[in-house]
Amino acid sequence: MVFARKVWHFLVAIKDGLVLLFMLLFFFALYAVLTTRPSAGTMVDGALLLRLHGTVVEEPAVRDPLEGLFAGADQPREYKARDIVRAIELAATDDRIKAVALDLSQFGGGGLVNLQEIGEALDTVRAAKKPVLAYGMAYSDDGVLLAAHASEVWLHPLGGTFIMGPGGNHLYFGDLLKRYKVNVHVYRVGTYKDFVEPYLYNQASEPSKEARRALLSAVFEEWKRDVAKARPKANLQLVTSDPAGWLAAAQGDAAKAALSAGLVDKLGDEVAFGERVKALAGEDKLDDAPGSFARNHYETLLAAHPEEEAGDAVAVVTVAGNIVDGKAGPGTAGGERIARLIDEANTDGAKALVLRVDSPGGSVYASEQIRLALERFKAKGRPVVVSMGNIAASGGYWVSTSASRIFAQPGTITGSIGIFALLPSFEQTLADFGVKSDGVGTTPLSGQPDILGGFTPEVERMIQSNVEHNYGRFLGLVAKSRGKTPQQIDAVAQGRVWDGGTARQNGLVDQFGGLDDAIGFAAKSAKLEQWHPQFYGTDADPYASLLERLMGEDEDSSEPGATDLAGVMAVQQRARLASAMAELQWLGGVRGAQAYCLDCTVPARGVTAPAAGGWLAKAASVLGLR
Repeated sequence: MVFARKVWHFLVAIKDGLVLLFMLLFFFALYAVLTTRPSAGTMVDGALLLRLHGTVVEEPAVRDPLEGLFAGADQPREYKARDIVRAIELAATDDRIKAVALDLSQFGGGGLVNLQEIGEALDTVRAAKKPVLAYGMAYSDDGVLLAAHASEVWLHPLGGTFIMGPGGNHLYFGDLLKRYKVNVHVYRVGTYKDFVEPYLYNQASEPSKEARRALLSAVFEEWKRDVAKARPKANLQLVTSDPAGWLAAAQGDAAKAALSAGLVDKLGDEVAFGERVKALAGEDKLDDAPGSFARNHYETLLAAHPEEEAGDAVAVVTVAGNIVDGKAGPGTAGGERIARLIDEANTDGAKALVLRVDSPGGSVYASEQIRLALERFKAKGRPVVVSMGNIAASGGYWVSTSASRIFAQPGTITGSIGIFALLPSFEQTLADFGVKSDGVGTTPLSGQPDILGGFTPEVERMIQSNVEHNYGRFLGLVAKSRGKTPQQIDAVAQGRVWDGGTARQNGLVDQFGGLDDAIGFAAKSAKLEQWHPQFYGTDADPYASLLERLMGEDEDSSEPGATDLAGVMAVQQRARLASAMAELQWLGGVRGAQAYCLDCTVPARGVTAPAAGGWLAKAASVLGLR
């Protein structure tokens, strides 16, 4: 027994020692990661490296660290457009930056307006006589747009450049729902309010197609104008009108086809690209691997140039993503959260407020919460200005009605002034299985709406009446904001979506301009001599860098992405499949009246390659734990 106890104590000691060792290793690693966060002291003479391995968005969504660490879930990285733009603009004036290198090998895309803002910033670098070099393995529309603003565009010899153009098909579930006798109750106002059509029909209505043709054509023309201006030698007509013939002329060699069409300048792998940047920006003194060059990441450059905070504050509050009830966000616009941020700016005494809207709409109630908070701010005699980003439609336009001035860009998607509600019921489905509904009620509303037993006529009339009332209210808010009559607004409303240029002609937008223009106008309206923008609700998570490193997602990590036409299409179709599943699941959600548009709810164009899994997921796989 004595021997057994000694053996047991020895095993326990080993266990305790191993636990202590692993804890020490963990905290040493934690300390190392936290102390390597970007700082002004780590700047070197070299290039600004923008390795955009993810999507560019107005406001990055909150990422679930546990999901990424343990489940290895696909969580593509999101880059805040404003940070990327500011870093590029700083590169134009910082003497330590010799060139800008864009790594677009795993670029997931972004909204047209955000990408145009980045393109304009790249133009300032070139105007400062500093080279901009782009590298990609497979450029699609969004990558082509950014690369067009580079002085040198590199493409992997096995890669390609493909212009898809906006648009595509939606799935229509009408016949499927009829087959299973699902009764879809639709309450809407607006000839063009086509969000509900996939649940009613087996194809798009003519008004829906009419509006979408006009919108997508205008957006694509804006894209082509931008690319043609930045890269005049690109033969866009050939690439977009006869892509199969264009590729066949190069014997199927997509890289040579891109070179012949003037879309790229050089063919070479990432090592050759790196050597070219090295010749311009200098050697990496800490890494002599082939293709390494002296570089600074954008966070480092931003840390070296903190934003000034002199003068009065012009508050900036962002409404990004779907507008929903509650406190959701960032990346999703929870009405309660956004209203609280506006009230916070009000309490802080901000002299003016700019609402940056990049949203397809959503809950009417949440949109009204945000609008009322803006009215509270205005009640103190301070100006409110709206800056529209990529999308400001439906509920995104509802929240814009408090503004004294609305700024947008030609490529902004806006309008969609309309209301709907959508509820399914399954009384006919259950009847086929011999399930009936019966009971006693005290009023026509008892137990209603009953998704299992069916809706009463009174409920149907009441919901439709309420939706019509909300539409009238929407028209009234827009009419008051635009200085028109409700009848005049109704003529350009009816749920129709407009591009920014047409919206300006219709009087729904005041003038073209970006966020800086809107902030400047707000400051001028408040008669401020010295001022600075103060952004509410967008503070970065101090542990984000740590989590990204733990999940293998730091700026220097790299995993191969799609390199050929089939790969590009496969990635896009994966996004399409996810979108289709989301559309079908949407029907079963619990929601009140909504202000959405059909084309506005498609996820951001382009997705990144699937994540290989978090580091704990990888470890579990190696150990055979999953």
